[in-house]
Amino acid sequence: MNRPLSLTTRPMGTVQSMHAIVISEPGTADVLTWAQVPDPVPGPGEVLVDVAATAVNRADINQRQGNYPPPPGAPEYPGLECSGRIAQLGPGTEDSGWSIGDEVCALLSGGGYAERVAVPVGQLLPVPRGTGLVDAAALPEAACTVWSNVFMVGALQPGETLLVHGGGSGIGTFAVQLAHALGARVITTAGSDDKLARCRELGADVGINYREEDFAARVKNETGGAGADVILDIMGGSYLERNVRSLAVNGRLAIIGLMGGRRAELDLGRMLVKRLSVHATTLRSRPTEEKARIVSGVREHVWPLVEEGTIRPIVDQTIAMPRAAEAHRVMESSTHVGKIVLTL
Repeated sequence: MNRPLSLTTRPMGTVQSMHAIVISEPGTADVLTWAQVPDPVPGPGEVLVDVAATAVNRADINQRQGNYPPPPGAPEYPGLECSGRIAQLGPGTEDSGWSIGDEVCALLSGGGYAERVAVPVGQLLPVPRGTGLVDAAALPEAACTVWSNVFMVGALQPGETLLVHGGGSGIGTFAVQLAHALGARVITTAGSDDKLARCRELGADVGINYREEDFAARVKNETGGAGADVILDIMGGSYLERNVRSLAVNGRLAIIGLMGGRRAELDLGRMLVKRLSVHATTLRSRPTEEKARIVSGVREHVWPLVEEGTIRPIVDQTIAMPRAAEAHRVMESSTHVGKIVLTL
């Protein structure tokens, strides 16, 4: 239930503090510490959110290791999404349509591993009807990543074929569901038969165990030699040559991760003949205006599918936020399917 519109619910002139997961130095999961830190203060166009939950993303691991620093102006704490309740409206958000107490989830540039976070108002989403507040934390990053890369950049159409690498991941499980719901044929790779079975339950038409077979050959076989129209790739360098071979004429490759390295050779001749396009994108460092456009598209096109139950957040397990190190170890083991959620 919405509460009356107000600029703040906190006493003025008092020093506020909160707890957050602090990275003491680059390193293993053991460097994550639950510590007292200053409260964030919402700037112009921002609201303050009392965090209920956040989700672990591969980018958090990279940041912890010292390989992915936050963009300028972003909170130093990890966490690229959260769910919670609006606690304070910053300057210029009085007529935004949001109110104190609204249950929301949000796309962040950082800071989700904390009790509170300041969020640009354009990056807020309502908690979808039928989705719990904690589970909603598993939605924003995956939804915005998949929508912006597979549909805005990749322009996937009904009847086309999407190849999703890492189908058992948070992004992978969301991509499988959304592409299936919008009428595409879905092929996915994963590292175990159990994960592939879960992907088929979510709508994947074909599952490929990348540990046991060449995905490029299998994609060609499954598509009658045509190839995939769009590929969503988390691997980068080690998959580039096979991804190009796997694409259909006029195919589109969206690279969103570099787990397989930063460098590889690109066969421009093959690209010319097949009229291929390769897009390498990141979401975190985009300007707030771009993120707001992506969030708006997700709210318009994706949220109705979540609210009707066609797409659901896939949560492998929930772990208390002060135990974030444990959650990072689970992610690094790659035994999970879907999201690992940190709760308060």
